[in-house]
Amino acid sequence: MKYLLSQLSRRILQQCAHEPTLCAFDFDGTLSPIVAHPSHAHMRVRTRRLLATLAALYPCVVISGRSRRDLLTRLDGVKVAGTIGNHGAETGETVTPSRNLIDQWKISMEREFAAVPGLWIEDKGLSLSVHYRQSRFKSELRRRITHAARQLQGVRVFGGKEVVNLVPAGEPNKGEALAHERNRLACVHVIYVGDDENDEDAFAMSGNIISVRIGRERKSRANYYLRTQKEIDLLLEQLISLRQSDVKTKVTSAPGPGGSVRRRVFL
Repeated sequence: MKYLLSQLSRRILQQCAHEPTLCAFDFDGTLSPIVAHPSHAHMRVRTRRLLATLAALYPCVVISGRSRRDLLTRLDGVKVAGTIGNHGAETGETVTPSRNLIDQWKISMEREFAAVPGLWIEDKGLSLSVHYRQSRFKSELRRRITHAARQLQGVRVFGGKEVVNLVPAGEPNKGEALAHERNRLACVHVIYVGDDENDEDAFAMSGNIISVRIGRERKSRANYYLRTQKEIDLLLEQLISLRQSDVKTKVTSAPGPGGSVRRRVFL
């Protein structure tokens, strides 16, 4: 993995600023710091302002494990080109599948873990998240949750930061959702920034993708990294600056009235 904010990597970002580029982000741990409880997550004021500016210069999408409704609330009015929830499964056009399967999972997991201190189950409509951040026995509990989840019918199970996620098998993952957004928005390049296990499908997407992980991890399929979540602001600033500079330099000379030269700027 290479450090994205190095001088050497700046040339890659310059190319993206010069061509149609999709900027895509996870939310928790990427646009927002990780917090003790998901309900407390929010973007810093500076991050929100930078994202709003970026979204006026590039097509931007946010792909989150949260429900899309929850995600829209936490974007706090920032107008992006797309919002996708439930780990890639939920778009504005999503046809919600039968609740029967997810309801069955919820009943089974609640029966299995109702008496376990520090564990709670979050129902996101198209997926479940079993949180164990507040447990004293995280490693053991993670194994138990994962084992129990894999016994359920029609489920795809994957981990996260002190959470185990359950999604219906066959629903789009983040990589498939990202590829769809790239094609929909007719972009040549993609910059995707995430921080967790469920971002690996997006990191592995084929094509011209700059995949960026928050925190260096040798086993990750991301090819770049940022050192900490706070550096997302530095990346947004750099992308904004490069695109604004690129717009200013797209000036050509053309004959004006009487053979004079006039300057034309193409945005």
